[in-house]
Parts: sequence; structure tokens; C-alpha cells
Amino acid sequence: MAMLALSLSGMAPALAETAQGAAPAERPVVTLAQAERGWIEARVPVSGSLVARQEVQVHALVSGHEITGIEAEVGDSVTAGQVLARLSEDVLSAELAQAEAEYQRAEAGISQAESQIASADASLTQAVAVLERTRSLRQSGNASQAVLDQAIATEASARAALASASDGLGVARAALAQAHAARRIARLNLDHARITAPVAGVVVARSARLGAIPGGEPLFTLIAAGEVELEADVIETALSQLQPGDAAEIEVAGLGRVQGRLRLSPAAVDPVTRLGQARIALDPVPGLRPGLFASGWVITDRRQAVTVPASAVLADASGERVQVVKDGRIDTREVRAGQIWQGRREILEGVEAGEAVVARAGAFFRSGDQVQAAP
Repeated sequence: MAMLALSLSGMAPALAETAQGAAPAERPVVTLAQAERGWIEARVPVSGSLVARQEVQVHALVSGHEITGIEAEVGDSVTAGQVLARLSEDVLSAELAQAEAEYQRAEAGISQAESQIASADASLTQAVAVLERTRSLRQSGNASQAVLDQAIATEASARAALASASDGLGVARAALAQAHAARRIARLNLDHARITAPVAGVVVARSARLGAIPGGEPLFTLIAAGEVELEADVIETALSQLQPGDAAEIEVAGLGRVQGRLRLSPAAVDPVTRLGQARIALDPVPGLRPGLFASGWVITDRRQAVTVPASAVLADASGERVQVVKDGRIDTREVRAGQIWQGRREILEGVEAGEAVVARAGAFFRSGDQVQAAP
């Protein structure tokens, strides 16, 4: 009995080892995620400074006259035609009065020339009648040749006088046209003494000073309609994705998010920085000012697609793949991946919505491996 007990006790460790070796191995635990259909966006980063969409410079259109009044300041919103400043009108008013007088004199010259034509025409009519009578008398022998010659000369002189009077009328009309132009210029110069806004907008700069005589520099600078937009730098590799009209989300320093749209795509690329400059029109928001820094995104595409966590897509020299889990087994799928959006990767081909995939560490498994999902 003692020997039997000893034999049984020696066999116990061996039986335990056999039982342990026969137990099935535990399946690895993996984190699963579901392929879902949702919205995905393609975005291009942009950054730059705010600028005026259209800057308008206001100059004095008449020179040599001092500024006597300023009626607009930086920051003012003005309408088209609103007076911004005034110039001295003393000399301009006198020039207009002189031009008016010259015009009236030219009009009188027209009347005088017309009277001279009428007088010359009457003289010519009389000379022609006398010549005809004298010719008749000469044919009947009742007038001498000398008298006939005098009548011929008188008729010729009257005809020349009529021609000269007609030419005088042309000169008088030219003088009237010249006087009319001079009067119009004088009126325009007097009107230009009031410096007005050519468009509605916001005054952003003023160099006009009381008592100064304007030179070649602009007296005021306006932003037409107050429109401010982003002049944004775009990397050259993203230029082909941009299309005018694309939506944009821009963060403006001190103001926060502002919506906008791409107005102009870059027409050229800087050979040094490899950046192109785009123009993004921004929604009107109080506080937009030229010079503010802004950055954000241009949304070049927005669509629905099947997506998985970005970490679930494995890529190497052979291509891209995803570890799909079906009935507790790994099924390695070749896929065609697209955009990354908010931590998820677009799957164009290879995985359907609703399938479970290994979210992380999929590279450690091969097709056919058994796994179990983490709780």
C-alpha cells in the first residue's frame, strides 16, 4: 500500500502537466471599430492677412488751391458723392465768371457775323441788279463801257464781301465753341473744389490737412463698400484642388471664426516660397480690418463615404489594407483609402459599412488568426 501511494504521488505532477498542455490557448484580445458611412471633407490650409477687396484713392482734381474744410475722418462710412473735403473757391469762381463773359461775347460775335452776312447778301443782290441793267443799257447804246465795267467790279466786290462775311460766321462759331468748352471746364473746376467720394465705402486713410495745397498724393483712401477679404498663402501642391466658390472657414485674430468663399485662385506661384496667393471673400462681420492675421481652411470637397479609424488602415510597399474581423477570425482586405477627416480614414474600396475592423495594432495579425473583441 505504501508503494502504491508513492507511485500515485509521483504521477500527479505529470498528469497536471498533461492537463495543462491540453488546454486550448486563449485568443488575443483586440479593439474593434465599425466601418461607418458619414460625411468627410477635403480641406486645404490657408493663412495670411486681411486686405481691402478694392481700395479707392481720392485725389484733388484741381490743383493750386488750398484746403478750406475737411468733412470726413478715418473710420467714417461714406456714400457715393458725399463731400470729403473742400478747396478754396475764390479763384475758381472768378475764372467761371470770366468764362461766362467770354461765352457771351462769342454769342454776340455770332449775331454780328450773321448781320454782316445779311448786309453783304443785300449788297450783292443790289450789285447784281445794277449789273443786269447796265448790260441792257450798254446793248442799246445808252451806257458807256466804263459804266458797265464799274457795275461788274461792284458786283464782284459785293460777292467777295458775302464770302468774307460767311467765313466770319465760321470763325465766330468756332470762337463760341471754344468759349463753351472754357466755360464747361471752369464749371467742372468749381465743382471739383468739393472733393467727393467716388464710391460708397469706409475711410481708412486721410492725408488732407487744412490750409495745405494738394499735390500728387491721395487725400483719402477708401475701402469700396467696406469689403475686407483674406489674402491667403496656399502651398503649391494644393492649388489644383481649389475652385472659385469653395467654402472657407477662417479664424480671424481677435474675432473668431468667420465664414467665407474662395473668390480668386492663385494665378502664379512664388519661386522662392513655393506659395500662391488666393483671395477669400469673407462674410461681413463687425471688426474686420485690413492687416489682421487670419488662418483657416478652404473646403474643396464634402461627401458621404465609408470610414474607419485612421489607425485601422495599414500601409506598406505592397499597398493599403485593413484587418476585418468576421466570426472571430481576421480577414485581411486590400483597400483603396482616401481622405482623413477628424481621425477617420475614407475607404473607397474594400470594406462595406457595418463591418468590424481592428482599430489598432492590426499589423500583428494575419488572415485567419482567431481573436476576440475587447469588452
